[in-house]
Amino acid sequence: MKTLDDYKNGQVVLIDKPLEWTSFQAVSKLRWAIRKAFGIKKIKVGHAGTLDPLASGLLVICTGKMTKQINIFQGQEKEYTGIITLGGTTPSYDLETDIDKTFPTDHITEALIHDTTKQFIGTIDQFPPVFSAIKKDGKRLYEFARAGQEVDITSRQVEISEFEITEKLNQQLKFRVVCSKGTYIRSLAHDFGTALNSGAHLSKLRRTRIGNFLVDDAMSPLDFVNTLPLS
Repeated sequence: MKTLDDYKNGQVVLIDKPLEWTSFQAVSKLRWAIRKAFGIKKIKVGHAGTLDPLASGLLVICTGKMTKQINIFQGQEKEYTGIITLGGTTPSYDLETDIDKTFPTDHITEALIHDTTKQFIGTIDQFPPVFSAIKKDGKRLYEFARAGQEVDITSRQVEISEFEITEKLNQQLKFRVVCSKGTYIRSLAHDFGTALNSGAHLSKLRRTRIGNFLVDDAMSPLDFVNTLPLS
């Protein structure tokens, strides 16, 4: 069992973030639990890379002096699995918003799907979703989007080292992707649909790896609470 000094000197805690939790909620849960268990007023706790509420999977959470390493962890390669749904787009590129346009899919063959994945491997230019937390003119992009305001978004270069469709179930494509920091998988899903001369959105996402950290080695926030004294 870890001591208070362990957490102050710095720990890396691997958390499997549940669906619908924000990354901030997960960090807050751990911070609250450590403070309560050891009867202290404050301790540094932070995460190395946000996951959307509609995504589950690996959060690397650092405590104490290890929070100084967060930028290093954030810059490491990431792996995701999930589902891209063909035939419809949403403004948020995922299920946060409703489908706004539908497209034909009869022309989409497995050969076309696998050939199209090759277009996205390597260094690519990607536009972040308008429903994202990136700041422009002092506001988050999603604030403009929710207010119905149009805003110019600048593309950014990201690196996708692996992108494969692992299974096709009617309109749903199961995938695995390995990518650099700053890659939006929602944008990848949207752009993939466009490249298929159709439309698509992200309907499921799970982060399975950050650098050498694996979600298989992670625990739920509530399981972490149970590792602490007096919890």
